[in-house]
Amino acid sequence: MMADEVLLLEGKDFYDRQRPRLGIYFFDSLISDIESLKIYAGIHSVHFGFHRMLSRRFPFAIYYNLSGSTAEVVAVLDMRRDPAWTKERLTD
Repeated sequence: MMADEVLLLEGKDFYDRQRPRLGIYFFDSLISDIESLKIYAGIHSVHFGFHRMLSRRFPFAIYYNLSGSTAEVVAVLDMRRDPAWTKERLTD
């Protein structure tokens, strides 16, 4: 399992503890945001060398690269974290 998959599962668990089934809504929302890159890839601003799309419903950001017409998701990160942590995660 990749580190970003772990972060998504931790986010799901966090939201499940807040309210039943909210974690499933969180996970589905993030997947929907990622799938929207099929249409919107490349329109987002660049941060730390990657395009960054903010989730529509939760405080998470999806960082990705463009390779031709393909968006490659690099990380899905919690935006409530220290920006130094985000930068470190993206430059590893």
